[in-house]
Amino acid sequence: MTLDELKPGNSGIIKKLCIRDKLGQRLMDMGLYPGLTLNVVRNAPLEDPLEVEIDGYFISLRHEEARFIEVVNT
Repeated sequence: MTLDELKPGNSGIIKKLCIRDKLGQRLMDMGLYPGLTLNVVRNAPLEDPLEVEIDGYFISLRHEEARFIEVVNT
């Protein structure tokens, strides 16, 4: 399952990042790495972007970016 498939209110643990290059580095710079627990807070009115809570802070990701993050639903 990927992060873009989680619905608001669901949480998950990052299993792996399926991209390298600049986007992979950007996601890691934002604090996303395997083993991290995250909560999907909400989707924007048109479904993009989605807001995710990680360790007490919030980030917004486009669904296009979130599909490269594999998660295990908890």
